[in-house]
Parts: sequence; structure tokens; C-alpha cells
Amino acid sequence: MPKDMKKVSAPELVMGVRNMASLTACKDHADAVYFSLDRLSLRSRAQEITSENLGEFVENIHKYGLKGYMAVNSVIYPNELLELSDVMETAASAGVDAVIVWDPAAIMKAAANDLKIHISTQANVSNQETVRFYESMGASRVVLARELSLEQIRDIREDTDLELEAFVHGAMCQAVSGRCYLSAYLLGKSGNCGECSQPCRWEWSLHSDSGKKVDIEGKYLISAKDLCMIEHIPELARAGINSFKVEGRLRNPGYTSSVSRCYRKAIDDYIKGTYTFETANFMKKEMSLQYNRGFSTGFYFGYPGPEGLACDHDMNASPVKRQAVGVVDNFFPKNNAAAVKLLEQGLKVGDNIIIEGNTTYIEQEVSSLIVDGEKVLSAEKGQEPGLAVIDKVRKNDRVFRIERKFLD
Repeated sequence: MPKDMKKVSAPELVMGVRNMASLTACKDHADAVYFSLDRLSLRSRAQEITSENLGEFVENIHKYGLKGYMAVNSVIYPNELLELSDVMETAASAGVDAVIVWDPAAIMKAAANDLKIHISTQANVSNQETVRFYESMGASRVVLARELSLEQIRDIREDTDLELEAFVHGAMCQAVSGRCYLSAYLLGKSGNCGECSQPCRWEWSLHSDSGKKVDIEGKYLISAKDLCMIEHIPELARAGINSFKVEGRLRNPGYTSSVSRCYRKAIDDYIKGTYTFETANFMKKEMSLQYNRGFSTGFYFGYPGPEGLACDHDMNASPVKRQAVGVVDNFFPKNNAAAVKLLEQGLKVGDNIIIEGNTTYIEQEVSSLIVDGEKVLSAEKGQEPGLAVIDKVRKNDRVFRIERKFLD
């Protein structure tokens, strides 16, 4: 360990999850998870957790020895106040460990239900006086603005004992703390109400005042790279950040598993004094095999320039591609086999596949295919082969073929 590496307690690792499959994927690595219901959050597309099954979901979180934080961080309009009350009562009944909020109405409703309050990054908390303000409102933790540098975080840390949380990995927004209106303006789908359609990730062109197209390098002019700070765990810890947060409530369980495992090792190595840049760099390469838009360090070391933009590629820079194949129609536990409807394309023995659903996540090789009672080496689109599986799958789970680039 370098001589200047100040010893600190291990920061909490908080992973974003959307369902039981992604919770299970990170349960051995995370200290806590954050999630949302199918309403009043910035991830309204995550529909799997509802008021009806929240209690069971939180029970599973606690069974795994984790804490569960529920985001209620959308804009709250007058007609949603009764719904807000219902959501907070449901959260309290389910035993969530904290709610992540920023709207004063949500803060007051949370306090009225004796819920622990974490202030969302949507509040854009950027200085210690604002931290103290939210502390006076009953907050026990503040999720800092993503636009802060490490030096600014250290300044805040020196003036408060409140818990500070910061994002260390995942998608970055073009707008300050995610308060974007581009999707609402262009498509009538508000990012502040959880419906962002991500027009910042589209291919754009730049034109001069005279109407001529300007030649520039790259096509995706306003698409920010993903944040990745695994190579800077010591600096983050020394800055006094209590909780490291990973964005990804809409990512697949493979992403959740890989990223949580890598950050767990990096944090543990730092605490043990065995952290090295070389190991961190290897884990960064491993995470690059999951869905990503390229990596940057965001605002931690100053305002990002062109190197913070993913101008050269669209939504996914990973060399690993997922191709939709079909859907599970039935599972036969005695035979460890599934009937799969090949809706999009065929399968062959030796293919690497993912089977994924609300409570399912399996990565395996296709070892056996049976069509009309006969073993075959391949099955075509439109057929419904029997597929040997390594674990339980469920009706309507999706099947994907993956092309994987292995690390050296």
C-alpha cells in the first residue's frame, strides 16, 4: 500500500437492481441494493417490483443480508400526492431500509411514515450548506451531485458528518443531475417522470448558420460515456465517501453480477492493502465486456472534454453482443430441459446463450438439442426444440445468443 494511502472503513457498495434475477446476481458482492416500484421513479420501465410484491422482495433482500433502498424520485404533480402517500405507506409496511427522495413532498411523506431518508442526486446537492439543509429536514444520507470533483467532495466531507453517497459506475446524463427536458421536448416523454427515451444517444449532425453540414469526428454528438471509477478506489475512499453507488436499474443481471463482483474485489483489496492499479485495470477490461458506452471518470478530476463523449459508436461499445433467439415455452425439471420457441433465429450445439427473466439468469453453452424426439446439432427459426439447461427456467423467459470476446 502506498505510504499516503490513508486507512478508512470500507465504503458501502450499493447496486441498482430491477428484479429478483438482478438481486440474486449481486447478492454475494453488494452491501445494499436500490430499486423502485413501477411508479413515481425515474425508471418507470422497470415494472417488475410492485406494491403487491414489494414485501416479498424486501424480505429476500434482508434474507441475503443486504439493505434495500427504494427510489421515489420522480417529479410529483398535484394529482399524484395521494399516490405518493400510498407508496410511502407501502414502503414502510414492507420494511425498506430507506427511501431515496428529493421532492419536499416526498421528504415530508417519508418522515410521516418514519422512513429513513436519503436525498437523491436529483436534488443536485453540490455544497455543504445544502447538505446541512437536508439534514435539518431529517435526511440521514445525501447522494451527491454527479458534477462534483473529488476536491469539492473532500471540502464537503470536512464540514459534515452526514453520510455521503456518490455514483462510481454507470450511465451519465447530459443534463445537470439528470434533470433533462430533451426527451419531453422532442417526444413528449419526460425523463423527470421516468420515461426518458434517450435522444442524447441518437445520431445527430451539426449544421452551420448557413445550413451547411459541418464535418466533425463522430456521429453521436451528445452521448456521454459511462462512468467508471474502479481505477480510483483509493481516491474515492480517502475523499470520505461512505457509499459507492452503481447505476443500472435497467441493466441485465449479467452486468449486475460482473460489476458488483469487480467493485467488491477492488474495495476489499483497498481495505486489505493489496489494491493495485494493474488489477483494477484488468477488472475494468472485464466490465467492458458488459453493456457500456465506453468509460470515463466523469467530473471527478475536472470538467470532462471530448474524451467524455461516446461520439464514435451508438448505445453499446461492448464487444459482446446479445442476439434475441426465442422464448421458453415450458420447463421439464425431471429432464433438466426446456422447450424453446425459436422466434427470431436458430440455435446450434456449442452456442453460448443467456436465459433471462424476472427471476431467472443463466449463462451456458448449448450442449444438447432435441427436435421431434431426435438429437440434432442445430434447430432452425420457427422450430421448438428441447434444450438442455443447467438450472430452472420459467415460461416466457427470453433466450439470447451471445458472442463473447475473452480476456487475454
